[in-house]
Amino acid sequence: MKTKWLLPLLAIAGFLFASYTVVNGSKPTPVAPAVAEPAFAPYKAFIAGAGIVEAQSQNIAIGTPLPGIVKSVAVKVGDQVKTGDVLFVLDEREHRAVLGVKKADLSKALADVKVADASLADARSLLKIAESVTDRRAISTEELLKRRNAVLIAKAKLQSANAFVQQTNAGITDTQTTLDRLVIRAPVDSEVLQVNVRPGEFAQAGALSTPLLVLGNLDQFHVRVDIDENDAWRFDKNSKAVAYLRGNRQFKAELTLAYVEPYVIPKKSLTGDSTERVDTRVLQALYRFNRDQIPIYVGQQMDVFIEAQDVSNTSNNESQLKPAGPQS
Repeated sequence: MKTKWLLPLLAIAGFLFASYTVVNGSKPTPVAPAVAEPAFAPYKAFIAGAGIVEAQSQNIAIGTPLPGIVKSVAVKVGDQVKTGDVLFVLDEREHRAVLGVKKADLSKALADVKVADASLADARSLLKIAESVTDRRAISTEELLKRRNAVLIAKAKLQSANAFVQQTNAGITDTQTTLDRLVIRAPVDSEVLQVNVRPGEFAQAGALSTPLLVLGNLDQFHVRVDIDENDAWRFDKNSKAVAYLRGNRQFKAELTLAYVEPYVIPKKSLTGDSTERVDTRVLQALYRFNRDQIPIYVGQQMDVFIEAQDVSNTSNNESQLKPAGPQS
């Protein structure tokens, strides 16, 4: 009797369990709450763009004109530097040794000038004695010619010695210039934003993917805004603009246009949106704002909104201007 009802009960239980599983499995997955509420535009019609904060002087990547081992670093992150202040120094021992050799060459060259000058004076004296003889039978024409040629040769040697002095001085100046180039100095009044070089490391010359130092004038911040080329025609230099700190829309800054770079370039700063096109070209506008308005650092992103003309009104006006079609 129990076996007769066991199978139907198991079937009913399996059906109920399957129905429960299907119902629970079909429920939509709850959307995770946003970590930070996105910023919203305060204008009816606007241009939205991603902005990167940079220094007023732009971010200056410091390199070195000559490769070498770093001897010392004179600054650290956060230091204020003036134009011409030493940032770091490369090992100069080899060039100082060369400078010593060239200074020794200069001393020898100056001595050679004195010898050549004395030889010239001696040759002139002998020529003067020969030319002062009134009786031409006392000295042969050949001897007189030799003494005149000796004066010319002495003059040429003196000129050569003087030329060698100039050449040696030029070599000393060249080496001193090289020594000066081994001392890397601040090009403008600025603040040290990043230090990527340390004593004992080898500093490569030329443009590097990671600069040795980064400087910037932080008296005022700039935000570089990428305006999509499709919206460039709507951009007005006199329009209002506002920027929100990414991650907290409670912090915002009123922007003032600094300048526009009138050259459309491929977009490099991507937001990560799956619908974003990587082949987009952008117009870059730089706005300035007071660094004390919001807590922000160079390199952070901001959500920027620029007031623009209402496209819908423009579309309506264009439709009204279209000629009417043929009437039946």
